[in-house]
Amino acid sequence: MDLKEMAAREAVKHVKDGMVVGLGSGSTASIAIRLLGEKVKDGWKLVGVPTSRESEDLGRSVGIVIGELKDYPDVDLTIDGADEVDPELNLIKGLGGALVREKIVAAATKTEIIVVDESKIVAYLGQKAPLPVEIVKFASESTIHRLKKFGCVPTLREHNGIAFITDNGNLIADCRFLRIENPAEMEAELNLVPGVVDNGLFVGLTDKVIVASKAGVRTIED
Repeated sequence: MDLKEMAAREAVKHVKDGMVVGLGSGSTASIAIRLLGEKVKDGWKLVGVPTSRESEDLGRSVGIVIGELKDYPDVDLTIDGADEVDPELNLIKGLGGALVREKIVAAATKTEIIVVDESKIVAYLGQKAPLPVEIVKFASESTIHRLKKFGCVPTLREHNGIAFITDNGNLIADCRFLRIENPAEMEAELNLVPGVVDNGLFVGLTDKVIVASKAGVRTIED
């Protein structure tokens, strides 16, 4: 069993029959969705609130009833991944491009469980991953210029040589910081920049982080 599956299996243990479950995005969250599909086949009644079109399609394919926040405003539990996790359980998310929907679902969730392998645990945010910032297409060059004033190097994300487009129809600027000293302050200040939709800093939203390593699985709690 690989590390991602180990973490996903441990997270699914927290799910109970009848729950409204946030369906995270990314490779480890996708494993969890498939495992939840097995529960549905065993007779469980679960409603999944997806954080991306990809997780929605996968959830449907394994038999999970798909719901929307307008009908299920309180999500019992979400299982999602992360690109970095710091000692305070602050996160960088969004290398998969779904950060805005992931943050909206996380904010509506009672228990947010993050599943990662040990490589995602860092001493400070920005240590390994760039910070994704979702921006609108209009005057994107101007928005990227403003992002540089935060001391980062922003790069417009591309896929197969063309601009990457999010599920919301926006662009993503991947911002490379040497170190993000105050994630909460940075999250708020970035979101004040005209043209920024949201950014991949998740502060104060995580309840548990399940970390898989060759030594086994451990859970870090807030």
